[in-house]
Amino acid sequence: MGHRLTPAVVVGIFAVAAAAAAPPASGIVIKMGTTAPEGSSWHQIFKEMGEEWRQASGGGVVLRIYPGGVLGDEPDLVRKVRVGQIQAAALTAGGLSDIDKSVAALQIPMTFRSYDELDYVREKLRPSLEKRLGEKGFVVLNWGDAGWVMFFAKERFSTPDDLKKMKLFAWAGDNDAIEIWKAAGFQPVPLPSTEILTGLQTGLINAFDTTPLLALSSQWFGLAPYMLDLKWAPLVGATVVSSKAWEKVPREARPALMKSAEKAGERLRVDIRQANDKAIEAMKSRGLKVIPVSPEVEAAWQRAAESAYPKIRGTIVPAPMFDEVKRLRDEYRAAAGKSAAGPGG
Repeated sequence: MGHRLTPAVVVGIFAVAAAAAAPPASGIVIKMGTTAPEGSSWHQIFKEMGEEWRQASGGGVVLRIYPGGVLGDEPDLVRKVRVGQIQAAALTAGGLSDIDKSVAALQIPMTFRSYDELDYVREKLRPSLEKRLGEKGFVVLNWGDAGWVMFFAKERFSTPDDLKKMKLFAWAGDNDAIEIWKAAGFQPVPLPSTEILTGLQTGLINAFDTTPLLALSSQWFGLAPYMLDLKWAPLVGATVVSSKAWEKVPREARPALMKSAEKAGERLRVDIRQANDKAIEAMKSRGLKVIPVSPEVEAAWQRAAESAYPKIRGTIVPAPMFDEVKRLRDEYRAAAGKSAAGPGG
């Protein structure tokens, strides 16, 4: 049950310095695409990062953001970076998996209970993941996440069996994940993420999984006003730039640009996590019904996830990386004085 959705880094279009003016003859324009909606609260963070890039490079590096899927879905963005039409992209683990499948290991359903567990495992895996992405021609500027993925639907539901009766959005082109959903008894409907709203309006789908923040900013919850209070998986991702474009940045400017990008990533993670809680409250005030989850229901979802692990391991996630995530998570729990048994164990 692989998970692919809108990018972990939610940004809007912004101009860097005098964006309307042409960059210096020796300047570099880095075009960055994302399917995230325009006008998010992280706009200012990226605007500041862009300004820092301009200053650090003496005006030689201009960053331009294209949000809202105007350049296509995540597979389109990856392809456009590869052929040089754009130079960077903010991607979820789904999009990053189009580059290297190892990143999907951070989104195995029902594996993490907390952000602390996710942060520990991600930091341990970071050198390995960045090396693998680097070998494919991509430099990681920062890592991010967009909250916990939860299930939304048009009608009230609670258990996996309830959701199996519904038409569930699935990423078009993610055939491995679609087959795993089907094998588990669900009814996945492949669509580009940019067509979720239309799919809900036409009845093509009546359920989807995403973070509260993205459900709010995309207004999808208005057509699917029931949310299960279950942390299915963290929505993680990264901002990447092509190695070819990065090598064009003056060598002496790169450390400052990278430091600025990492700082932006840290700020985004903090802001996003807080914003998700606020998003739930905002949606509740507009009619969202949050469905509580009993220990018995949570255990049923845990069993549903674990029943798919043999198919996820080695298909969506390389087997060594799947095993390493579980080992590191258990290592964290043991060090934290928690048992690795029980849900997620």
